[in-house]
Amino acid sequence: MSIGIFKQALRNFKSEKQSFGSTRRRSHLNRWCQWLAPGLFVKRWLLISVTGVLFTSLGIAIWAKLTPIFYLIQITARVLETIAKILPSYVSGPLAIAIGLFLIFLGQTRTVGSITQVLKPGDSEELIDVLMAHRRLNRGAKIVAIGGGTGLSSLLRGLKEYSANITAIVTVADDGGSSGRLRREIGVLPPGDLRNCVAALADEEKLLTELFQYRFKAGDGLTGHSFGNLFLTAMSEITGDIEQAIAASSKVLAVRGRVLPATLSDVCLWADLADGRRIEGESKISEAKGKIIRIGCLPENPPALPAAIKAIAEADYIILGPGSLYTSVIPNLLVPQIRSAIAKSKAPRIYVCNIMTQPGETDGFSVSDHIRAIDDICGQKLFDAVVVNRRVPCAQALIRYAQENSHPVFFDREDVAKLGRRIVLTNVMDEDTQTGYVRHDPHRLARILLRWYSRTHGVNFTD
Repeated sequence: MSIGIFKQALRNFKSEKQSFGSTRRRSHLNRWCQWLAPGLFVKRWLLISVTGVLFTSLGIAIWAKLTPIFYLIQITARVLETIAKILPSYVSGPLAIAIGLFLIFLGQTRTVGSITQVLKPGDSEELIDVLMAHRRLNRGAKIVAIGGGTGLSSLLRGLKEYSANITAIVTVADDGGSSGRLRREIGVLPPGDLRNCVAALADEEKLLTELFQYRFKAGDGLTGHSFGNLFLTAMSEITGDIEQAIAASSKVLAVRGRVLPATLSDVCLWADLADGRRIEGESKISEAKGKIIRIGCLPENPPALPAAIKAIAEADYIILGPGSLYTSVIPNLLVPQIRSAIAKSKAPRIYVCNIMTQPGETDGFSVSDHIRAIDDICGQKLFDAVVVNRRVPCAQALIRYAQENSHPVFFDREDVAKLGRRIVLTNVMDEDTQTGYVRHDPHRLARILLRWYSRTHGVNFTD
């Protein structure tokens, strides 16, 4: 009985082995067929190479007055005659074809393997997969994301999976922490939000984020500074300005897309509060704990970065937020050319509303209050739709946020509808069960944003 079971197991093993071998052969065949896919620019160069070999051979033959070719043809004819006497044509012909195809396959396999080893040493990912992904991302939509803080970098982390044609337009009004110190001591634009966006768009995002976020704990003058801020500051000194510094850094770090400051002016935010106070400085506005009734910047009406205006004009899709309403999103709109370019754009424009209110900025704000604040700054309707989170955070998170006087943003559907905005009500929330923090889920948010565009405009960006 046990011998019978053993034989059955052996037969099953052989069957599985044959099936695995067959599957593996099909997989290799499929991978080779992928090299012939349109858009990879492989077939045309292969054809040009073959044509070059033929022309080279023809040139040598003409130069040598065809004599070597004549003798070569004679020798070949004699060899073929001899082979035909030993083996019939129906055997020797297919055998020669099989040998030729094997040599071609072997040569091409070794060539591709050598290229892969150089381009991606030690990486298990197939080169064809990399090329196909590169092609798909480069054909992606031209997306412009506007904002700042952790909200924008979180959004970019999800969008980069669908397109490499992303432009992040980032506020440069930060004056706190390491960015503020560098701004005061060296005179550079605050690199903090720019740093976060560059890290979010990088291929090696996890490692780069850890490196850029690393803060020195010791050292005269280094304590509290993040490595990323110092890196961008040094690049700015070398290249001449922050725009060139980010462009150079993006090439070195293999960033998908671009990160641009909204303006190169040294902008300082101010806010008038309901109690009559005027607060100056981005970091001090939320600390003032007052209701904001008016916000602006010095210098007034700063000029926009030309590249940012061009990106907005050429965009297929414009996204505002998420992020702190008055200190991350609206500062970009205080640049007149930015808000004017958004208003003129024919591309769909959508605003991602925050999940929780922010103490000192949006206490008691509903979704419609967020929309009105943006409309008041711009003096017109700037976006077509709004993304609203429909899921309520867990009790633990609600208690934690309530202690900081923060609550879920109330969705007042009727008021939003009266403002003429389409509503995208969905679950885009990510809860950290350990810390109790609530954030937008980058991948889910990106998928929802592009799916909404696909349904309303008939263009599928998610394939």
